Amino acid sequence: MKLFYAETLNPRKACAAARYMKAPVEFVRVDLAQGEHLRPDFLALNPNGKVPVLQHASGTLWESNAIMCHLSDLTGADLWPHDARQIEVLRWLSWDMAHFTRHGGTLYFEYLIKPALGLGAPDAAAVKSATTFFETSAQVLDAHLRTHSFLVGETLSVADFAVAVTLPYAERAQLPLQEFPAIRRWHERMNELAAWREPFPVSALAPA
Repeated sequence: MKLFYAETLNPRKACAAARYMKAPVEFVRVDLAQGEHLRPDFLALNPNGKVPVLQHASGTLWESNAIMCHLSDLTGADLWPHDARQIEVLRWLSWDMAHFTRHGGTLYFEYLIKPALGLGAPDAAAVKSATTFFETSAQVLDAHLRTHSFLVGETLSVADFAVAVTLPYAERAQLPLQEFPAIRRWHERMNELAAWREPFPVSALAPA
């Protein structure tokens, strides 16, 4: 199998999960700056022109959350559980896409990606709006994590890899986490995992 990635948010969680599960994948870097994600051979893998993409014997799979769940099943890692926990994992994945990483991702884009691509200064209105909504979501997450080591009970799941994905960039993306100690403690637990700290192959460029 091949896992196509770049050093951005969604590939980060797929790569971290794959490395944590010791999934039998070959990591293939896609150079976004050179437009490799828009070339016909890549669009044949993912017509959306996005990473990550998992290429396997029966075809291709895109969308980072789906890739993590598939690799969990493949490796028997139980990060995508098949018992009563599954609906809870799905709830956090859905909530994350609509709220926490949605707004954290906006701050990541404004403060990290735009300067890297020469797109100018952060949009003040976008930053203000995203910060407000991020804080609202962080209140929900922090309250939950006060009584849980991980998002679903006391065991790691794909939900943790998904919801935490902006946190390694918290300082540079100016994520307002000062008032949310439970989130910070949770991310410290995530940082105990070597795969989380260093999700990309050693030959890859440093994250943006």
